[in-house]
Amino acid sequence: MALITTQAMKAPFAAVTAGQITFTWTVGNVGGDTIGITGRELLLVWNSGASPYTITITSQVDEKNRTGDITTYSLAAGEFAYFTGGLTNAPGWKSPSTNLITITPSNASVKWALLQLPVGYPS
Repeated sequence: MALITTQAMKAPFAAVTAGQITFTWTVGNVGGDTIGITGRELLLVWNSGASPYTITITSQVDEKNRTGDITTYSLAAGEFAYFTGGLTNAPGWKSPSTNLITITPSNASVKWALLQLPVGYPS
């Protein structure tokens, strides 16, 4: 498993020049990738392939013995998706020992970008 690098977003009204608000896609690892969570992340997903593929986001068991996995979320060829609300600091999503969430694509054509809102957002 690889740890996906979080890419910081610029604050609203910050001065920007060309290239400062671009982001990089990371090829998904069919063995699973991990993402670090603070509660301010936006996970972008892109199926860059010519066939439909799926992703799974694996949760942890929470204090009430529940899980909230997102299993085999399907993306058509060329389709994009985003995940926000479930990717939180709440118990049950990130591993309590590592603060990581596992994401797994069914094919390496699925790519990720993990963006983090600026400090102070959401307020």
